[in-house]
Amino acid sequence: MNLKAVLKDMVERDASDLHIKAGSPPVLRINGRLIIMKHPSLSPEDLKQAAVNLMTPEQQRKFAKEKELDFGVGVPGLARFRVNAYLQRSSIAIAMRTIPMNVKPLTDLNLPPVLKDLAMKPRGFMLCTGTTGSGKSTTLAAIIDHINEHVPRNIITIEDPIEFLFTDKKSIISQREIGSDTNTFAIALRHAMRQDPDAILVGEIRDKETIDTALKAADTGHLVMSTLHTLNAAETINRIISFYPPHQQQHIRVLLSSTLIAVLSLRLIPRADGRGRIPAVEVMINTPTIREYILDPLETLKIPQAISEGAQYQMQSFDQSIMHLYEKNLISYEDAIENVSNPDEFKLRLRGIQSTSDRTWEEF
Repeated sequence: MNLKAVLKDMVERDASDLHIKAGSPPVLRINGRLIIMKHPSLSPEDLKQAAVNLMTPEQQRKFAKEKELDFGVGVPGLARFRVNAYLQRSSIAIAMRTIPMNVKPLTDLNLPPVLKDLAMKPRGFMLCTGTTGSGKSTTLAAIIDHINEHVPRNIITIEDPIEFLFTDKKSIISQREIGSDTNTFAIALRHAMRQDPDAILVGEIRDKETIDTALKAADTGHLVMSTLHTLNAAETINRIISFYPPHQQQHIRVLLSSTLIAVLSLRLIPRADGRGRIPAVEVMINTPTIREYILDPLETLKIPQAISEGAQYQMQSFDQSIMHLYEKNLISYEDAIENVSNPDEFKLRLRGIQSTSDRTWEEF
C-alpha cells in the first residue's frame, strides 16, 4: 500500500477520517458518511509497514508494549494527521484524522458571534463538548488563534497528541504533548500554574484529577479551556459533578458556578448543498439564573429551559440553532429532524403552532 497516495486522496476528497485494517480496503469518512475506497484489500503486512512508516522507534516500542497508541504526524506538503493505532484480531489497525495546516478563523466556521466575546474573557472555565468528530478541537483552536491575534497573553496547551500548530502573533504559545513533553494532563496542568500562564488549553477532561486541577486554575484567575464528550450543556454539568463522591458534590457546585464562563456543545450537520457540514451549536452562558441552577441539584433540571429563554444573553438551544440553519436553507428538513432534540416540537414550530405560555422562541 502506498500510504502517502492514500493520504493525498484523503485530503483531496476533503475526508475527515481514514480507517485501514487487514482484510478490507481503506475507508474514508466524508461529510460524516463512510466511503470505501477503490483499493485492494489490505494485508496484515501492509498495516505493519504503514505503522513502521508513521511511528518513530520509540513510539513503536510503546505500541508493542501497550497495544495502542495516540500520536500526531505531519506529511510535508499535505497535512497533519491525528493517528490512533490499535490491534484487532491480533493485527494492526489504524484510524487517522485530518488536521488542517492552518487554523480557520471563528468567522469562517459558522459559529455564533458570542464566541469572540468569550475568547476575550481574562479568566474562568470554558468547555466545548460534543461527540467524537463534532468539531471541538477545531473550535478551541479558532478561539486560541483569536486570542493570539488580538491580545498579548501567555498560552499553554496540553494535548494528546498536538493537533493544530500555532505561530506566535501577539501572544506566546507553548504546546505540550502527552507522552513526549509530559506524562499526564493532570501533572502538566498542575505544573502549568508555575509557568506564568494567562490561558491554558487542556485537550480533554478524562478524570477527576484533571477536572479538579482545571477548576482550581480557573478559580485562581486563569482562563482554562477544555473538551468533554457530552451531548449538551445540562449533561455536561451533571457529568462534571458526577466525577466527585456525594460528600464533595456541593463544594464542586459552588466552585463550578463561580468559575464557569460558558458551555458550547456542537453537532455537525450535512449542508443542504452537499458541500461539507455545518455546526449546530448550543450555547450556555453562566448567567445569574444558570449559576443558581448549578448550585441547587433540584434546579439543575431547569437549565435547558433557561438556555432556550436566554436569547438576550446570546444563549441558544440546539433546536433553536437548527431552526436558524434550516430557515436559511443551509440544511435539509430531513437532517434537521434527525438532529433536533425534540422532533415533534420542531415540526409544530414549522407549522406555526405554539403554546401561548411558551416563551422560549420569542426573542430568538
